[in-house]
Amino acid sequence: MSGALTAKGQATRARIVAGAAEVVREKGVAFATLDDVRDRTGTSKSQLFHYFPEGKDQLLLAVAQFEADRVLDDQMPYLGRLDSWDAWEEWRETVLKRYEEQGDQCSLGALIMHVGRSTPGARAIVVEMLRQWQEHLAVGIRSLRAAGHLPASFDVDRSAAALLAGIQGGVSIMLSTGRSTHLRAALDSGIGQLRDAGTG
Repeated sequence: MSGALTAKGQATRARIVAGAAEVVREKGVAFATLDDVRDRTGTSKSQLFHYFPEGKDQLLLAVAQFEADRVLDDQMPYLGRLDSWDAWEEWRETVLKRYEEQGDQCSLGALIMHVGRSTPGARAIVVEMLRQWQEHLAVGIRSLRAAGHLPASFDVDRSAAALLAGIQGGVSIMLSTGRSTHLRAALDSGIGQLRDAGTG
């Protein structure tokens, strides 16, 4: 629907989604209501249903997309310029800070669970976020290889996939334990393997 909206309409819709994301983070998916969203964003019931005619689940799906975008945005600009070892270390610190501040709460995971992992929209959000994240990592590894820090035969895509899998595993354990030990280990191991494979 957002593609057919005027600039003002797109801004209003974005404001509603951002406000709803705040409500969900504060109250949780199960306890966040449309009335809470209306109060937070100063919108009427008719206005809310104008942008989200299918109701709460449609709004929550938009919030899930908003939160998925934040996962990558919060890693910028470092994720977008992994062209040196120093840049990789700065990105590592950014990832750790993001997830340690988040703690054992994951708005995106809760939203996807609520909307339904098997629904096409929810699955597509997660798949696209992971694809973009892995591609950023791959671009960074290719930059290292182009600069001569990695051998020409280095398997970029496999390394990027393994690093992302390690991060996601570390995040999952953190959500269960509240501790970032495994996430730190995954990042240190992944970057360490890149350095060990380096040629200079």
